[in-house]
Amino acid sequence: MFSKILIANRGEIAVRIIKTCRRLGIATVVVYSEADADSMAVEMADETVFIGPAPAAQSYLVADKIVDACRQTGAEAVHPGFGFLSENAGFAKRLAAEGIVFIGPNPHAIEAMGDKIESKKFATRAGVSVVPGHVGEIDDTAHAIKISEDIGYPVMIKASAGGGGKGIRVAWNQKDVEEGFPAVRAEAKASFGDDRIFIEKFIESPRHIEIQVLGDKHGNVVHLFERECSIQRRNQKVIEEAPSPLLDETTRAAMGAQAVALAKAVNYDSAGTVEFVAGQDKSFFFLEMNTRLQVEHPVTELITGVDLVEQMIRSAYGEKLAFGQKDLKINGWAMESRIYAEDPYRGFLPSIGRLVRYSPPKEGEVDGGIVRNDAGVREGDEISMFYDPMISKLSTWGETRIAAIDVMGRALEDFHIEGLGQNIPFLAAVMDQARFRSGVLSTNYIKDEFPEGFVGVPPTDYQRDLMSAVACAMHRIVTARSAPQLVRDEWVVIAGQDKRNVRLSNGGHAFNVEMIETGRRYGLTDVEWRPGLRIFRARFDGKAFTVAVKPAAEGFVIRHRATTLHVLVLSPRSAELHGKLPPKKAADTSKQILSPMPGLVVTLDVVPGQTVRTGEQVAIVEAMKMQNIIRAERDGVVKAVGAKAGDSVAADEVLVEFG
Repeated sequence: MFSKILIANRGEIAVRIIKTCRRLGIATVVVYSEADADSMAVEMADETVFIGPAPAAQSYLVADKIVDACRQTGAEAVHPGFGFLSENAGFAKRLAAEGIVFIGPNPHAIEAMGDKIESKKFATRAGVSVVPGHVGEIDDTAHAIKISEDIGYPVMIKASAGGGGKGIRVAWNQKDVEEGFPAVRAEAKASFGDDRIFIEKFIESPRHIEIQVLGDKHGNVVHLFERECSIQRRNQKVIEEAPSPLLDETTRAAMGAQAVALAKAVNYDSAGTVEFVAGQDKSFFFLEMNTRLQVEHPVTELITGVDLVEQMIRSAYGEKLAFGQKDLKINGWAMESRIYAEDPYRGFLPSIGRLVRYSPPKEGEVDGGIVRNDAGVREGDEISMFYDPMISKLSTWGETRIAAIDVMGRALEDFHIEGLGQNIPFLAAVMDQARFRSGVLSTNYIKDEFPEGFVGVPPTDYQRDLMSAVACAMHRIVTARSAPQLVRDEWVVIAGQDKRNVRLSNGGHAFNVEMIETGRRYGLTDVEWRPGLRIFRARFDGKAFTVAVKPAAEGFVIRHRATTLHVLVLSPRSAELHGKLPPKKAADTSKQILSPMPGLVVTLDVVPGQTVRTGEQVAIVEAMKMQNIIRAERDGVVKAVGAKAGDSVAADEVLVEFG
């Protein structure tokens, strides 16, 4: 077995690889950029090598620097993780020429299947049904428009070397191609160092299902069943699960056999994923093959018990697979939620900054299920604008699909992050949705279920009762410390438009709660909270729960799953006076175009005095390798411009002001 492996990656996947290497007794080397100098991966590795500035094109994508790091440290092999150089055949060949083992498939397999253009050509020659499209290279925007019109709208513009949801746009008309093609090309160049683009027919309301394959250097290939990855936003996966609620045994076997056949045709000898687009009728078409480890590999590991990183290492070393297809079985169900640094309340725009608080849920066996959190960050770390916005991957396992969903819901409750926007409330909303729980999914799910964007979820009656009880308990605990003479049992609770009378008696770590108007009674027990804590844990009516809490100018802001309420606890007289206060007026920003996120201004396309029409592009702001086109929401004449190309801007910073 290898004695030392270099990990040519960063973040959670670098940490994930280190954990398996430690278990196998293999020393690790981690390369790092300026942005990652204090990262968890750097702290955990046995050796580290600095490879340059934060932009990936100057560090993680530079093959010479990776090779030099191997020479410096004596690393025998390189694990590329995912992204960066993981699907670069030239890099794999370079390592081979240097006598260094690439922990991934052979270069021929990468060239044949890893490149999205070449993989479609290969699949077509092999008789595999593929999505209609243009699989040759595209010269320029005019060529892209002609191809799109020949295929027929809508089409998907994709980076050939893309992955992780980057370098993808759906075009519904010529204007979308004119704007989307150069944007995709720019993203592809910045993220992958490869600006080749292809275009294919966009199939509406499909499901995204992928088959995990695993091969060795002795001709053996197996599949480890499927993953459902249909819950996507901007073509980036958000929630994955294994197995798929769509497939029956016959379809599963057919998809698995096709994936294995493709893998064997290129002598595939590592972990890889064959992706399919599937209809609700269980029809399926080959989409592409990712010749690397997938981000969502934990769900496959949870239902099969196979460590895919270990198998990649063993295969690269030349070992035979220790199991065959008949030895693999599906055990239970697994879910994965990607915790992203983004603000779901602002159109899911990237949110960068420091993790002021980072408290993940307890891992291991929980309530009959399993919780696993793959992360490469700690409290105090900074989420950089230079890399992917994923903070961690939260995975759960249960004996059934609903059990896995329920374990995930509770784990999301226990996940506490402060300092930047994050999508935990949104993920919790999906877990509670009847449609998601039914398994009726498609890649349009988020657009269908949240057509106006995410604004939170209205509270149920149970949640109103729970949050009222929590607010009263916190108010009583604070009052007992600061002014014990003012402690009382009956309060008026105002939460949004809801006003109610609540009786909360006893104290310590347990309270009796009564909603006076309805007569509903609860026990609030096992309370874990003291002033200053941002998490309140307890049992309500015997059921464990966790809410995020913070003091407001008046009362508390309380979030339970996807529901947030500003809750006031008042005496009857204070409640009467409160009702007479005039509402606060919101600031008028109708004559301003604000940056929707922190990032880098790529272009600012207007000047003072210019007339702008509704829908016209005024700027492009880039963050985390994604370019966001900002358009005018009204007609007007530009009065002032607040930034220029190359400037770094904060969220809500004024870009353009109209007269």
